[in-house]
This record gives sequence, C-alpha cells and structure tokens, in this order.
Amino acid sequence: MYNVLALDLDGTVLNSKEKISQQLRDTITSIHNGPTHVILVTGRHHTAAKPYYYELGLDTTIICCNGTYEYDYHSEKVIQHNAIPKNLAANFLNLANSYQLNLVVYIADAMLYSNSRPIEYMERLKLWSEQYQGHLKPNIQKVDDFHNEILNTNHVWKFVVEGSQEALKDFMSEALVQGHFTAERSWVNRFDFAMKGNVKGTALERYVKKIGVSSSQVVAVGDNFNDLSMLQYAGLGIAMKNSADAVKEHAQLVTEHDHDSEAGLAELLSSIFEHQ
Repeated sequence: MYNVLALDLDGTVLNSKEKISQQLRDTITSIHNGPTHVILVTGRHHTAAKPYYYELGLDTTIICCNGTYEYDYHSEKVIQHNAIPKNLAANFLNLANSYQLNLVVYIADAMLYSNSRPIEYMERLKLWSEQYQGHLKPNIQKVDDFHNEILNTNHVWKFVVEGSQEALKDFMSEALVQGHFTAERSWVNRFDFAMKGNVKGTALERYVKKIGVSSSQVVAVGDNFNDLSMLQYAGLGIAMKNSADAVKEHAQLVTEHDHDSEAGLAELLSSIFEHQ
C-alpha cells in the first residue's frame, strides 16, 4: 500500500501554461482526503508554490528549493533547512559575477533578480505572479544589489545561475563550487546551486521517516534532473512522458501522456491510489 504521494510541480502537476487541469486537481484532492500524505517537492521557493498549494487544498508541509528546506504555510515557519551561510553566499556571488553569469537569488521570503541584468524567465514569472492578490501573491523582486539583500536576510536558500555552456562549465569546475554546492540542471543553460547534499530525495526521505513510513510506501512523480533523487528513493518512481531520456531511465514507470494532457496523470494516479 502506498501512503505518500510526492509531486513535483513544473512539468509534472503544472502544464506548459503553468495551470493544473481540473481533473488532476480533483484527483490529487481526493487522494489527499484519503489516508495518503500528499506533499509537493519542488525546486520553487515557497512563495512561488503557494498559489498551487492552496489550489490543491493541501495541509501538509512543502519541500522547497530542491530539498533545501521544509516549510509550513499554516504556521509560516521553516521546519527544517540547510541554507547557504552568508559568507559563502557572498563568495559564490562574487565568483559568478566574475564569469558574467546571470543570477537569481532565493532568500528567506523572496526571489530576487537583477535590475541591471534581468533574466527573461524571471520577467515572465513576475508577470505570472501579478494575477494573484493578497497572501497568495508570490514575492518576486528586482533589486540593484544582491550583496545587500544577502546581508539583511535570515536565509539564503539557493542560486539559479544562467549563462553560456562554456562559462557554466568553467564556473562549476571552481573549487568553491565543487566543495560546497550541489548543482542540478533546471534548463539547457541554467543550473540550480544549493548547499552540498541538498536534493529532493534526501529531503523526502527525512519527511517520510518523520511520519513513520518506509520508502516502499512512497510514490514520487517528476520530470526533470532535479527529480532523479526522489524517483530513485521512492518505492514507485514515475517519470513524465515529457522527461528527458536520462530521467526516464531511472523511473519504474513512465506516463503515457505528457504534462499538457488534461487527464493522463490524473487517471494514472487514480488507478494507483483508488484501488489499493
């Protein structure tokens, strides 16, 4: 029997328009209302996952930034974390700047990108955030000085670094990066950098042990390289059809439909959870 359903957001629960289909929403809610723990395990900051969390009607915690921290929306508290020390974050920032790389910085309660060197996908994300109001609106900010923001925050969760293949390769070979950071590809020319050891699978394992469940009772669904660790950890790791082949190779099951299917993932999850 499966007691935990761990879900990635982008490319998995969300379609290419960053929406959840009605059928999938109803299926996830139904599974959650039963005996199963449904937990979102995402590369997103909690501020950018919040609208979907409430749309799905969840009451579990959420694992954010590829396993960097676990957050409770209801108490608005960080439950567990392995954040980047501020001095290390400042050194990473200086090194990235020396390679002329573009950056996004995830701090305690916001996602930051540069006024002088804005990243296109962050501009789109900020535009997306404008549809939400009040407590649901994601906190996405353009800033002039990352160093000042790092100095004045409680936590630095992760960096997103974007640049040419050559610059990224050289940057990732630096001793500071090799010695302290886990790098996971999130796009063709983009990597997420968190503290070494921070991966989705490790954080999911910690959560599962806390609620007294074994890995064999876990279903995990994802589509990208940052999902590999949790697909490998789970008793049933499911890769989306839209996943890269290297991700599919590590899953026990691959969906018949991609993330833009209205019913594909919903029907598969129903077949797993509603008949056990």
